[in-house]
Amino acid sequence: MRVSVTGATGRLGRPLLAAVQRTPGDVAAPGGGWTRADLDLDTVTSEGAARLLRRDRPDVVIHAAAWTDVDGCARDPDLAYQRNAVAAGRLATACAERGVDLVLVSTNEVFDGHRTDGVGYGPDDPVGPINPYGQSKLEGEGLAAEAFERADKARLAIVRTAWLFGPPGSDFPAKILAAAARARSAHEPLRAVSDEIGSPTYTGDLAVAILALLRSIDLEGVHHVVNADGEISRAVWARAVLDLAAVDVAIDEVPASTWRRASTPPRWGVLAPTALPGGPLRSWRAALAEHVPTLVEAAPVR
Repeated sequence: MRVSVTGATGRLGRPLLAAVQRTPGDVAAPGGGWTRADLDLDTVTSEGAARLLRRDRPDVVIHAAAWTDVDGCARDPDLAYQRNAVAAGRLATACAERGVDLVLVSTNEVFDGHRTDGVGYGPDDPVGPINPYGQSKLEGEGLAAEAFERADKARLAIVRTAWLFGPPGSDFPAKILAAAARARSAHEPLRAVSDEIGSPTYTGDLAVAILALLRSIDLEGVHHVVNADGEISRAVWARAVLDLAAVDVAIDEVPASTWRRASTPPRWGVLAPTALPGGPLRSWRAALAEHVPTLVEAAPVR
């Protein structure tokens, strides 16, 4: 398979390209890592995307590029719609017309988070985003699906995931370690949200799972891909990070309403993982145990 990846320098794009290079039989298409210089979400057209497909001739495109600044999307919903919906639809149109498979990476925030039965959202559960980021990603899903309704040979996969963490930093664990350092300096507890529940997902594991899907006859459709044993609060996640980093800072669990934000995240953002060709992903704690030491080495908490 010849694979092209959008958002190639991003948190997910990097491990996706690395996974392609490690997989026997798969190769990155020439120029297979598409950056903003190749595919600008603000200006992309179907014709421009088609030119990229003609240039690199991929069998499949993994669309990992997106505007994931949730608060930024809330402040500028029109730009969120352009970057996360219109751009996805135009890329999908180009892929569908040329018989190129597309994997569209989406989000748990297409759900409203009002569920109270303790069950993770499945692919067939009703959607209903409560913020512009989730709405723009859901509209991107819809535009892509509409484009592929007319495709005879190409397949569309939508991979929803949640709470991504991994290199190169500035993810939730890194922010927790930085906040812990500030709290320690100020002789104050670290405040962490107790009423936002989700499914942490390590980008390296997600990338491997997506590559496994590419080789599966079951690629088409909606897949929920998250690390196992989710259903945790931000506060629980923060405690796990500090424990692994051997950082002794008191944690004060607070409601999400403690912080004023432009956006409203779903309170219950848990995804029920769907079956994967290689079996379920490892637990988020195992993935976190691999990741945190690299953060500590880069910026130890004093």
